[in-house]
Amino acid sequence: MPEGHTLHRLARDHAAWLGGQRVAVSSPQGRFAAGAALLDGGRFVGADAYGKHLFHRYEGDRVVHVHLGLYGAFHRHDLPAPTPRDTVRYRVVGGEVCLDLIGAIACELLHADEVARVTRRLGPDPLRADADPDRAFAALQRRRVGIGQALMDQSVLAGVGNVFRAELLFVHGLHPEVPANAVSREQWLQMWSTLQAWLRYGVRSNRIVTVDPAEVGIARAKLTREQATHVYRSERCPRCDTEVRRWEIAGRWAYACETCQPRPRRRRTGSTTTKRTTS
Repeated sequence: MPEGHTLHRLARDHAAWLGGQRVAVSSPQGRFAAGAALLDGGRFVGADAYGKHLFHRYEGDRVVHVHLGLYGAFHRHDLPAPTPRDTVRYRVVGGEVCLDLIGAIACELLHADEVARVTRRLGPDPLRADADPDRAFAALQRRRVGIGQALMDQSVLAGVGNVFRAELLFVHGLHPEVPANAVSREQWLQMWSTLQAWLRYGVRSNRIVTVDPAEVGIARAKLTREQATHVYRSERCPRCDTEVRRWEIAGRWAYACETCQPRPRRRRTGSTTTKRTTS
């Protein structure tokens, strides 16, 4: 599933390609036909993103809300546009560019006032100027699940997916099973700063790089996809050569070096030993 930087990059590109233009809107698949008919011939005002949600804004306070999910994607075509596939749910044609949306789990027409219905259930997005890291910290303090599970909860933090989750915890030496409410505010603010830097670079470069080029001795632009991350989909830790553990947390794979990210100790309550986990 695309992570938050991808949606912000799409918003930036779509606004640059179509902003201010009158556009032709259609739904070759038919599932967005009613919405497309209302937008066809209207002006594309701009685009923005919140977490993993993209918003296309049209004149008349109309907004197309898109969530790509696991398989959704936008395809860009120069004009003249090719014949659309039968799977194209939402097509936008401007003066020079055509965008085709396929495979998204959400593509709906909203009034501008209804956008809050989508965003109010989300935690802060580190890429947005209005984001408050303390709001996310407060949500973490209310959760006893592991930090690895909490970071994937979009109501806690918007835009973080599996890659950034694994890499963030590795860089900050936290095991995914450390209880979310055990993370200190100082730790969290450091993590937030790291996320902001990674996500901003992701928007600029349209790729994920979490490795410090100075640490590996390779320029950031020359890092391969495998070299650009530490433990995500890795067999061994690049720092200590410990085998990277992979296991499932809430339906997604988690990755950790249990040397660099020690597992939390069991906590004793009276004579009973308990352990806070994500399962």
